[in-house]
Amino acid sequence: MPDITTGERVVRPVSLLFTSVRGKLINDRCWAELWAGWREAAGWPKEGTFHSLRHFFATALMSNGFEPQDVQKALRHANLRITLETYVHWLPKKDRPRGVVGQLLRQAAAKQLGTLEGHDPR
Repeated sequence: MPDITTGERVVRPVSLLFTSVRGKLINDRCWAELWAGWREAAGWPKEGTFHSLRHFFATALMSNGFEPQDVQKALRHANLRITLETYVHWLPKKDRPRGVVGQLLRQAAAKQLGTLEGHDPR
């Protein structure tokens, strides 16, 4: 299969996990068609995009007490701020002290600083 940007043949060291019925890479159009069929079969509204599942996953984690840093890692957000600004309202109210965003960012910064200095601040 040629690379889109260079046109050179791409060699994959392992087989693809998800392929079309012909064994080819699933492109965006094919994925959208598959998703539409699955969504309809599940009885979900048309507004339910595949990205909605990502939000469902994150809010399920947050509302069930997972650490925001673990949610950040699961979602592969670049930093904790993105996760908190998007999902902090899903933290259970009993676990939502005042200043939770600032507190968690300070903890993350201290942890990162400790790692950079060669020791773990835990």
